[in-house]
Amino acid sequence: MDFQTAVKTCFSKYADFNGRASRSEYWWFVLAEVIVLIVASLIHQYVYFIAALGFLLPALAVGARRLHDIGKSGWLQLLMIIPIVNLVLIYFYVQPSQPETNPHGAPAA
Repeated sequence: MDFQTAVKTCFSKYADFNGRASRSEYWWFVLAEVIVLIVASLIHQYVYFIAALGFLLPALAVGARRLHDIGKSGWLQLLMIIPIVNLVLIYFYVQPSQPETNPHGAPAA
């Protein structure tokens, strides 16, 4: 999945926590989020706040779908609250997709 397709997919599934998301879909979306937030922070604090709010729900949704892709629960995103333990999430996010169908659906294309 390329950059533009990943961002379009994530925003079209704005609050869809069901299904699976490939590694490329997740990481391209994270890159887009970081770029937009950096540019927004250079413009003004309020612009950054609005952009961060706009990305909050899609980021949580694609994170949950990414965890579903490796057979984990989306609720593991709560590990983000714990400072050092959140590194476990990065480990989960870089894992390859399960090639077989799991309880969350067929593998992401």
